[in-house]
Amino acid sequence: MSVTQQKDDKEFKRSPSHFTDRITADGSSPWPVEPGRYRLVVSRACPWASRAVIVRRLLGLEEVISMAITDPIQDERSWRFTLDPDDRDPVLGIRFLSEAYQKAEPGYDGGVSVPAIVDVPSGRLVTNDYHQITLDLSTEWTAQQRPGAPDLYPERLRDEIDAVNEDVFRDVNNGVYMTGFTRDQEAYEQRFRRLFDRLDALSERLEHRRYLVGDSITEADIRLFVTLVRFDAVYHGHFKCNRSKLTEMPVLWAYARDLFQTPGFGDTVDFDHIKRHYYYVHHEINPTRIVPLGPDLRGWTTPHGRESLGGRPFGDGTPPGPVPTTERVPDLA
Repeated sequence: MSVTQQKDDKEFKRSPSHFTDRITADGSSPWPVEPGRYRLVVSRACPWASRAVIVRRLLGLEEVISMAITDPIQDERSWRFTLDPDDRDPVLGIRFLSEAYQKAEPGYDGGVSVPAIVDVPSGRLVTNDYHQITLDLSTEWTAQQRPGAPDLYPERLRDEIDAVNEDVFRDVNNGVYMTGFTRDQEAYEQRFRRLFDRLDALSERLEHRRYLVGDSITEADIRLFVTLVRFDAVYHGHFKCNRSKLTEMPVLWAYARDLFQTPGFGDTVDFDHIKRHYYYVHHEINPTRIVPLGPDLRGWTTPHGRESLGGRPFGDGTPPGPVPTTERVPDLA
């Protein structure tokens, strides 16, 4: 999750990723594609990190790029590995993700965000560029992907995917944060309307087509899904995005359930981590730190009916295999 900074005591803006090195297949960067060399550090609470978790799973890169899962509640020392024995990541040997940031840039005092890719041999952070990480998993790691891996960023559709992603990022992915963290009534109302105007437009786009771009799942669907799946559990109440619940927007609710029930999506979602992070860490919004029991999550597994729109979830590819035992999330209660 990237750092949100206050601006003029009223509006907030998201800081750009500070570490933007890329891992490339052609030797054009200091970091070559190499199986087993890198570790993806994520929080299951974080939508930006969840993008990378989904893409890694869909492409079958679990044995190629290992994954560390942080505690959903970080402290002033950054994301911590308290879910692991001795409170240390068993591969990197560190207690806090900030240690990898310091190895990359000694004295660094900026935000520590996930997703982050760390070079295992040196312990150095390679990148926290959440926009680029998933695109590179799709385009630079092709030789390491599983047989039948879908093309999530097809070249012929990239312009359209990029345009959709830009709108979704500005008004939805980041829009919920801009709405929730704003301290000014007028700015809040502006962001609120912009968010729901975009959700209405997306509903219209998806009413007669199963996916956002083309006839199969792409990067665009992944980026929208990670916000939709958190909407009723967090954003509707915690961030005051309460014109409508996701369950009250029929097209988007069916679309989100369709993706949730697709292998690689719902099987990466941990609602417990999501709720505990937002309601506990954002104490300026929720000073009591009480984590709500709701909403009822059983609706996520109900029929969605979107098969009638056609489309092929994985294009010419196939579904991913079972979730690795060590990466399974709890079933919905």
